[in-house]
Amino acid sequence: MGKADIEIAQANVMEPIWNVAAKLGLGADDLEQYGKYKAKIATGVKERYASKPDGKLILVTAMSPTKYGEGKTTMTVGLGQAFGCMGVKSMICLREPSLGPVFGMKGGAAGGGHSQVVPMEDINLHFTGDLHAMTAANNLLAAMIDNHIHQGNSLGIDVRTITWRRCMDMNDRALRQIVVGLGGKANGMPREDGFDITVASEVMAILCLSSDLEDLKSRLGKIVVASTFAGKPVTASDLQAVGAMAVLLKDAIKPNLVQTLEHTPVFVHGGPFANIAHGCNSLSATKLALKLADYVVTEAGFGADLGAEKFCDIKCRFGGLKPAAAVLVTTMRAIKHHGSGDMKIGIENVGGHIENLQKFGLPVVVALNLELNTDDADHAAEFTFVRDYCARFGVDVFKNEVWAKGGEGGMEIAQKLLEVTAKPADFHPLYDTRLSTEDIIRKIAMDYYGAVDVIFADKAQKSIKKFREWGYEHMPVCIAKTQYSFSDNSVLLARPRGFTLTVKEVRLSAGAGFFVALTGDIMTMPGLPKEPAANNMDVDNEGKIGGLF
Repeated sequence: MGKADIEIAQANVMEPIWNVAAKLGLGADDLEQYGKYKAKIATGVKERYASKPDGKLILVTAMSPTKYGEGKTTMTVGLGQAFGCMGVKSMICLREPSLGPVFGMKGGAAGGGHSQVVPMEDINLHFTGDLHAMTAANNLLAAMIDNHIHQGNSLGIDVRTITWRRCMDMNDRALRQIVVGLGGKANGMPREDGFDITVASEVMAILCLSSDLEDLKSRLGKIVVASTFAGKPVTASDLQAVGAMAVLLKDAIKPNLVQTLEHTPVFVHGGPFANIAHGCNSLSATKLALKLADYVVTEAGFGADLGAEKFCDIKCRFGGLKPAAAVLVTTMRAIKHHGSGDMKIGIENVGGHIENLQKFGLPVVVALNLELNTDDADHAAEFTFVRDYCARFGVDVFKNEVWAKGGEGGMEIAQKLLEVTAKPADFHPLYDTRLSTEDIIRKIAMDYYGAVDVIFADKAQKSIKKFREWGYEHMPVCIAKTQYSFSDNSVLLARPRGFTLTVKEVRLSAGAGFFVALTGDIMTMPGLPKEPAANNMDVDNEGKIGGLF
């Protein structure tokens, strides 16, 4: 059995972060160092590079995953390293891990094997404190809402309409629904409340879509937290909370620079969930990376039906980004899972994602992870099967060996990407925001997921009507649904057809600039599994962490 990810990472000799920055043309004054191996990019760097042409942006996404994930982050890291092996100036842009999944089931978000970002323990734990800052900013606003009501409620907030919830960066199902303000008059107005996980907070979405501190403050001010007894929206600006929230976030908005095992520069910044939020790293980090490197490799969370769609329709729309190509990570494990053992059925999931990515005008390359415990003859047969199937869509398939070989294991994929990106892609969003909110949801559900119809529950219809009366319409929609299926039903595997998508609730993220449509049984505060990853973690007397993947 090979070494665990953490053992490989701890055996690596990292370069000082100023050496990594130097590869990008950055000097010591451009960094705000967090020790020897981590740094934030100082204010002013973006302006200095504003006139430089953008590099090419590669999106890494995946087929509908199993509960363990299919190695999308590992592919992203390995591909960035592969470009480096070929002498191409490259950067990688990733999301920051949430402590919930780290201590839960899925694990961290720093890659794996010989394609990791380091220092992986720091990145997967407190890192530079960005998520803690977002938690504090979210909860400051929550505290100011309750304090305003306690101090006389001059805005006339109807406590029954408060939608702003508290948050924490940990899976804790016991906090999903709570009652606050108990214990008498001095403790505030009793009311129902609850916690979301920090990466589901609108503060996270706002930070990841903000271009700078001024834009961040503007977006924070637009957050709608409740309505008045007269039925008017109440914003964070109305509560005079914006300045204090921005104070907490002034450092968190700056991209974090780290490195891979092969010393490729990496921005790890922001981390919204992909089934609850838009699932991409910060727009500011991606745009800066495109100025600093010739090729930038980034990922979008979960399968292409979730992260990739939101990357293209939300992040790229707001940031004016035009990706050059997409890499679709597939695994034999997931293909067999989607076919309940029958590869001919399971492979249809891959085909569905290829067709969808091509709807954005993106060239697609498939990276196939073969099972490590399968013999060479089976490997060859499985690879041929997937290659021949994908050829129907005009798409090439390559073995993905970056986990075992690092950058060297992704050079065939990188070479293919150099070829397919030689001419600009005809990239375009899936829908026009001039459509109604209902029609945008139908467009995504029917043209992208494959649904035959969309049903809007009464609660969803009433919310859309109210938001329209408030003047909120013609914005992108972030659909929250299961990551395990194209549909809103996790047991409908492969490429389901003939299903109906049910929108149970629509929420307004006015600061982020999009609606969130909730389908299925989506939890904005996950719970820990029966055997959480936390059970196997420890630290010795020397401070060395063990059991972290």
